[in-house]
Amino acid sequence: MSATTTAAPGPDGAASRLGWALADSWTMTRRELAHWARQPVAVLVNLVFPVMLLLMFTYLVGGGRGVPGDPTEYLVPGMLALTMAFGLEATMLAVTQDLGKGVIDRFRSMPMVPGAVLVGRSAADMLQSVLSLAVMTGVGYAVGWRWHNGAAAALGAVGLLLLLRFAMLWVGIHLAMVAGRPEMVTAVQILVWPVGFLSNVFATPASMPGWLGAVVEWNPMSATATAVRELFGNPGGATGSWAAEHAELLAVLWPVAIIAVFFPLAVRKFARLSR
Repeated sequence: MSATTTAAPGPDGAASRLGWALADSWTMTRRELAHWARQPVAVLVNLVFPVMLLLMFTYLVGGGRGVPGDPTEYLVPGMLALTMAFGLEATMLAVTQDLGKGVIDRFRSMPMVPGAVLVGRSAADMLQSVLSLAVMTGVGYAVGWRWHNGAAAALGAVGLLLLLRFAMLWVGIHLAMVAGRPEMVTAVQILVWPVGFLSNVFATPASMPGWLGAVVEWNPMSATATAVRELFGNPGGATGSWAAEHAELLAVLWPVAIIAVFFPLAVRKFARLSR
């Protein structure tokens, strides 16, 4: 689907420039959403994969064992956090395909706000993340998970999950532009797995060797998983460490730090693509 753009914005003030930026970004977002309708299988796979992991670790592998109470109450919040890291390969693949086909170069030659392509890509990804959270929450309820601290705390937990996703998204966009080719995405996306599994998503740090538990507790995903468990009122397998006691603070600081590093890197890389 080709994006429709109009004349470049003139120097009519900040409000006019902001309006053009929003309009161009929305055009790029609609382009990405149109791809969903044309590739429903890919969207379905992205939704089903984390559900399969949740069911596998709930009924087969035994995630959350050793935690007081229902193990699903420990496992489901962790899986929600893990879902925010998985699926980035779809975004990375879309970016590299646009690069390989020269689509981004054509967009850059149009009278549109620089960076609107990246904003549109990230907005569509965040919408899909909201959908993934909704599906995972429904499946979590089906396997017996519940939250206990009310709607406000639950919304706060969802906010932390989406913040983590937004941070991971910009890591993926930057790495995709560095990789440059779709075939390189597989090599890059392998890095997501160690980050995801070297966390407290499936097991408490207390059940691990001391050195490994310490590493796990400082994983950004562990901070989000622990904070989300606290907000949902689920057992967290608290260890009494500083990272565990300040998980909500770290669940904000880690993504903000990642965004502060990778957002400007992605924007700078995008600006240099055609130079």
